[in-house]
This record gives sequence, structure tokens and C-alpha cells, in this order.
Amino acid sequence: MSQPPGRPHSIQSRLSLWIAAQTLFGLSVICLAIYLVTAWNFGQKQEEELDHKAVLVQHLLKEAEKGGDLPFLRHKLDDFFSMQDDVTLSISHAGQTLFQSTPAVGGRWMLRDIEVPWTQGATSTQLSVQIGVNTAQEARLLRRLAWTLLGAVVLGTALVSFTGMWLVRRGLRPLKRLAESTAAMAPDKANRPIDAMDFAEELRPWITQFNALLLRVQRAYVQLESFNADVAHELRTPLANLIGSTELALTRQRSNEELQAVLASNLEEVGRLSGIVTDMLFLSQAERGTPMRTRASTSLAVQAADVIDFYDAMLEEAGLRAEVAGDAMANVDAALIRRALFNLLGNAIRFATPASVIRIEIAQDSEEFNIAVVNRGEPIDPAALPRLFERFYRAAQARDGSTRHHGLGLSIVEAIARMHGGRVFAASQGGETRIGFTLQR
Repeated sequence: MSQPPGRPHSIQSRLSLWIAAQTLFGLSVICLAIYLVTAWNFGQKQEEELDHKAVLVQHLLKEAEKGGDLPFLRHKLDDFFSMQDDVTLSISHAGQTLFQSTPAVGGRWMLRDIEVPWTQGATSTQLSVQIGVNTAQEARLLRRLAWTLLGAVVLGTALVSFTGMWLVRRGLRPLKRLAESTAAMAPDKANRPIDAMDFAEELRPWITQFNALLLRVQRAYVQLESFNADVAHELRTPLANLIGSTELALTRQRSNEELQAVLASNLEEVGRLSGIVTDMLFLSQAERGTPMRTRASTSLAVQAADVIDFYDAMLEEAGLRAEVAGDAMANVDAALIRRALFNLLGNAIRFATPASVIRIEIAQDSEEFNIAVVNRGEPIDPAALPRLFERFYRAAQARDGSTRHHGLGLSIVEAIARMHGGRVFAASQGGETRIGFTLQR
């Protein structure tokens, strides 16, 4: 899905715009605060000047009051305001203007109205006085300050934005270098991970996770190569047998009995091929996360007993006996559990000491069910135990009958355990081999 137009498409753009926006907001707030504080100080200064002028006018009126007439008052005021062009004064009484100064042209005035007592002879009255101070100079200063602060905001934002863009670009260089390093990686070079110490501390957890992923990819790559080689090897033998027996049968005329023998041998090899393909298909489906077909509560001991019944003839032929120890009711796919037990019990029969007892042990705890097949026999090399559940791995290649088994049985057991949320385990010591799996409750 494409991003909406107008939005930044990179970390560098987002960070640069964020720095520019924060700088613009911060400088705007600071400059606005400076302007408001300056305007308030000018206002306070003008108020104080008005107070001072008002007191001065009241003092002049008191002195003129002693003179006893209005002409003397006008004379005093004219003398005073001839040198005060930044102050305006108007005195009136009963709607009649008694005095009016001449204000400066183009001024901006802050005015205040006051009432001043006036006594002339035996008559007392109130004079209406309007006094004002010229605030034009302060207004010009405020306008200049406003333009200066606005310019500071614009220039400061531009400077910080370009500097921030450069710093962001410089700070993202390790990411570009990391991208170049990852682009140079390949499955066959996965054994050379990226050195996290060459990068910033914030990138090291990502690099560590990437190296771990790369290691898993390498293992999968190696496993895939090994798997392909194993598949080719396992299919080559039955195919070679089919081709060889068929070519031999065609070298001369054969009787019906001989041809039937060849067909029977070929059928056996085809069955082996079919088994390999079927098992591989099942493992592939299990790895893709194919869910279990059915899941129902069933007795694990009953499933184990059914498997023992199936192998009854083979057990009798090998001089062995099998028994079930323990039981548990589990919510599982019964067909898959039987298939896992078929593989485990088949292995145990092949390698068990004659006249011994094979046990299928079933146990449970608060978290999982435990199913193990235990047999007496030649111990398995401890180095081979971790590889028992690998595809096509056989710990005893030289044992009789190993060529009839393609080494996928325990891999299927591991897949079935994983499908049930469990795991597999194997141990061999003291002449006793114990292989099994767990099921999640």
C-alpha cells in the first residue's frame, strides 16, 4: 500500500521535518514571550509617565489657584507645555474648554481623565482634566522588535533545519553502511557474520538478531544441500535396482516364473520409492504447519496396544515380547500417535536383544504427556543421539536390514510430536535405549 501524497517517505525526511517543526514552535514561543514582556514593560512605563504628568498638572493647578485667576493658569501651562511636545493636556469646565495644548502631529496618545478641585475666590468647583502621553516612539520600537523577532524565527528555523538535516544524514550513515553489509551477504557466506562492535550501540541488538537469523539460514541452507544429496542417494538405489533387474530380464527370453520374480522384485523397489515419497510429503506438510486432521480424547495405552497387536508376528519371530506401562487420556490425533508408535516400536524390534521385553511407557505431569519405547540392546553412540531425528540419518548403517529402511522414521516421530506441541528425546546407557516424545496437554 502506497503512502498518502505529501507525507515524508524516509526516516531522514521525518526527522528533519520534526526538528524544523520543533525549532519553529520553540523560537515562536520564545520570541512571542519576548515581545509580550517588552510590550508590557512599555505599557508600565507609559502608565508611570502618565501618573507623573498627572501629579505635575495637579501641582501646577494648585499654584495657579493661589494666583487667583484663569489667565495666570493659562500662562503657567503655556510655559510648561512649550517644552513638552510629548504630552497633551485639555482642561474644561461646564463644557467650556479652558485650556488646550497643541499635540505633536502624527502622535499616538494614551489618555487619562481626572477631576481636579478648583477654588476661585469663595467659589469651589471641579475642573475636568484630560492628560495624555505620546506612545508613538514605543509603538515604533515594538514594530521593529516584532519584525526583528520574526526574522530571528525564520532565520533560526532555517539554520537549525539545515543543520539538523546534515546531522540526521550523518547519523543515518551507519544504517546505510549496515544495508551495504547485509546486501553483500549470501547463503554461502553466512559463516561470516557482521561485527556488531563496528556499529553504534543502538544498532547492535538488530545486528545480533540478524546474525542469529543468518546462522539459521546457513543451517537451513546446509540442511537443504544435505537433504538433496540424501534424497538423490536414497532414490538412486531403488531406481538402479529397477533398471538393473529390468535390463537383466530383457537380455534373453524368460519364463513366466522368472518374469514374475522380476516383477515382484520391481514391485518391492517401487514400494520402497513410494514409501520415501509418502514420508517426504508428510514431513513437508508438517513443516508448513499443516494442522492435524482430527483431534479427540483417546487412551494412549489403547493406541499402544493396537500397535503391539500389529507387530505381534514380528515380535514372535524375533523372540521378543512387548508390554504397555501406564495410561493417560489425551486430546490427540490417534492416527498420528499410532504412526509415531509404529516407527518407534519397529526400530526397537530391529535392535532389541532377543528374548528381551520392549516396554511402551506412558506417563503424564501437569504440562505434558510422555511416551517412550524402551528396549534392551547394543547402546547407541552418544555422539549419534542428537542426530537420530535428522532425515535419512541411520546410526547403524552396517546392521542387518538397514538398507530396507530409508531413515525417515524418527524424523516423522519428531514432526508428529511438534504438531502436538511436544518434543522428542533419546537416551542410551547401561544397555538400555529409550526413545520417545512428549505431547502438550
